[in-house]
Amino acid sequence: MQEIYRFIDDAIEADRQRYTDIADQIWDHPETRFEEFWSAEHLASALESASFTVTRNVGNIPNAFIASFGQGKPVIALLGEYDALAGLSQQAGCAQPTSATPGENGHGCGHNLLGTAAFAAAIAVKKWLEQYGQGGTVRFYGCPGEEGGSGKTFMVREGVFDDVDAALTWHPEAFAGMFNTRTLANIQASWCFKGIAAHAANSPHLGRSALDAVTLMTTGTNFLNEHIIEKARVHYAITNSGGISPNVVQAQAEVLYLIRAPEMTDVQHIYDRVAKIAEGAAFDDRNHG
Repeated sequence: MQEIYRFIDDAIEADRQRYTDIADQIWDHPETRFEEFWSAEHLASALESASFTVTRNVGNIPNAFIASFGQGKPVIALLGEYDALAGLSQQAGCAQPTSATPGENGHGCGHNLLGTAAFAAAIAVKKWLEQYGQGGTVRFYGCPGEEGGSGKTFMVREGVFDDVDAALTWHPEAFAGMFNTRTLANIQASWCFKGIAAHAANSPHLGRSALDAVTLMTTGTNFLNEHIIEKARVHYAITNSGGISPNVVQAQAEVLYLIRAPEMTDVQHIYDRVAKIAEGAAFDDRNHG
């Protein structure tokens, strides 16, 4: 085992600067879920240059890809992500929140490192297979849309992992070690409310505020939190408040929810309750006045 560890260390160290450069380059091109065209192609081209066979447009997702080396079993998948987050632009090398470009995307979750380290691992395994002549296949899976996009879920649905024997991933963290806890099942859903615009001073009685409906819904779900299982979580963000003019009754508003729990059955049960709260909010707002 120590021999394997030394081999991996040497393989990674031999190309350390290359991996650092790739991580920095992806940092400098932050792209949000399913928009990671530059980042995906940057990694795919680098793997192609390293003699991996690359298949693009995997699972009918334009920026998903598989880079494969070797043949036969076992088939080991290394999962690489490379999506950024909206509004988290950050200057590199600065430990304090300091936007590089205010309001723009940024790698607040470290996926510039996640994809690059999986790339480095794939190269190290390739070197092992070449040096020792062992059978087996290593694959790098380029997985877009992790941040709220469920990219890998669509890839699983399309069967791209069907012949994989083991899939490995990692995530940047403050410590090194095995992650042996369960993650939460989740449903992400958006509710769009439509009302009737009116002048808020001259004729508010003719309007129906979509923002009022969103407010009613979020108030209801905040009260719901006391009555769900302890390990469940219900989060929301108002993604469209209906405009910036307070003198106009908002004709449209939208809220995005993320509902989590240990079991999918619990998530579905909570989602159904949230959906009923949304229906009640819409009904109350529609009949107000």
